[in-house]
Amino acid sequence: MTAMTHEAEHHGPPSNFFQRWLFTTNHKDIGTLYLVFSLVMFFIGGAMALIIRAELFQPGLQLVDPYFFNQMTTLHALVMIFGAVMPAFTGLANWMIPIMIGAPDMALPRMNNWSFWLLPFAFAILLSTLFMPGGGPAGGWTMYPPLMLQHGMSFPFVIFSVHLMGISSIMGAINVIATVLNMRAPGMSLMKMPMFAWAWLITGFLIIGVMPVLAGAITMLLTDQYFGTTFFSAAGGGDPVLYQHIFWFFGHPEVYIMILPAFGIISAIIPTFSRKPLFGYSSMVYAIASIAFLSFLVWAHHMFTVGMLLAGSLFFMYATMVISVPTGVKVFNWVATMWRGSLTFETPMLFAIAFVILFTIGGFSGLMLSIVPADFQYHDTYFVVAHFHYVLVTGAVFSIIAATYYWLPKWTGHMYDERLGKWHFWLSVIFVNILFFPQHFLGLAGMPRRIPDYALQFAEFNMISTIGAFGFGFAQLIFLWVIIKCVRGGEKAPAKVWDGAEGLEWTLSSPPPYHSFTTPPVIPETEAPAR
Repeated sequence: MTAMTHEAEHHGPPSNFFQRWLFTTNHKDIGTLYLVFSLVMFFIGGAMALIIRAELFQPGLQLVDPYFFNQMTTLHALVMIFGAVMPAFTGLANWMIPIMIGAPDMALPRMNNWSFWLLPFAFAILLSTLFMPGGGPAGGWTMYPPLMLQHGMSFPFVIFSVHLMGISSIMGAINVIATVLNMRAPGMSLMKMPMFAWAWLITGFLIIGVMPVLAGAITMLLTDQYFGTTFFSAAGGGDPVLYQHIFWFFGHPEVYIMILPAFGIISAIIPTFSRKPLFGYSSMVYAIASIAFLSFLVWAHHMFTVGMLLAGSLFFMYATMVISVPTGVKVFNWVATMWRGSLTFETPMLFAIAFVILFTIGGFSGLMLSIVPADFQYHDTYFVVAHFHYVLVTGAVFSIIAATYYWLPKWTGHMYDERLGKWHFWLSVIFVNILFFPQHFLGLAGMPRRIPDYALQFAEFNMISTIGAFGFGFAQLIFLWVIIKCVRGGEKAPAKVWDGAEGLEWTLSSPPPYHSFTTPPVIPETEAPAR
């Protein structure tokens, strides 16, 4: 009787819409909540980006005052990182990991519900700071002292909201780790898990490792401001550079928290549309683990201009360069998976291929930034902005979009509109390059980041970049419409959505049983998908 009641409570139709979504402990419902929340934040953060780019369309100050411009740059980053990218990956983990490893649900369902519901309150507090006396935070998402301490009433609310986001992330990570380590189906060893589960397991440990460090840094800021401590105040014997060390010890692994789940997604999509098992499964696992480990050793490459000792600069330069080795292994494996595969180019595969190419461009510019004497020129210019947006937009965001197209038929039971999906892809990939590629040239020519006005020689590239921004932003409305249309109905999804022989999409990212894939599967001509 208890089991039946639990089943009804867990999966049965709820008596009331609000009760279902407020109190749900079902991993699919919570995954959906995360994904919807993330989409809302994506558009809010995107609107802030468009304000920034509209101001930079031409030299001079036209639309907003400089202080509000700085609030937009600060909040755009916080909203996109903690509100869009991380919750989207957590939502994908909630939806897919139990299904992938054969678990009935996440290990800690009630904590799962709580970890989601902290987020809307955290972001309500963060965004409400815009309406407080003195305005919102304008010290950049890094919240460096003494800049961050000059913002009056909004400051403690920003700190509190970031604490809530961190608590939410830590609970999500604990849940994923507990689920993966304890709830795999019998016979599924760790080295047989789909790559997405592996990527998230490693990401979970990263989150638990670094989120408390961020909490410590911002708590010290708070006590400096209100309790008379001087951790970061030179006047009291502290050091503002100490904050940078603590922040970037969190901040650099954070960058990998936002890209490792993407590696898992791409490692699921490329094999499916290549009709081949993933090339080099175990090397992929070791590469992800190596990247995660090395991410703790490179934080001060964000700080080459603070006056470090030469030995320190050299260590951080070489450690940063070493990360490109496991990253290169991953790119090689994805290309090798496609090599001589039976490729088709549906929307998820198009986004996955764009990810591989454009993320690699972001990796190369990161390698340039790791070279100490060169970084003295690039530091705090638009070259850095171009670099991390290639990694985070064409990397993290493209992978989330690819995952949405890939799994939407599984989630909704309906096929999305492939023609609209392809329109969305081509507009996104063209405009995202018009948006961010010129910023490399702006940075190399010396244009500093986070400024509302600039010298006349930067005008043309800024104009091109802004046109790209609006094109890319409005292209995402197609994505929104595709999702709404798919959720509302449409063509019924077949049992084997992507035409993979023997339900390949579930098995390809794990090492296949030897009897199944000693040779690539032969798809009869009559069943081969249209190219």
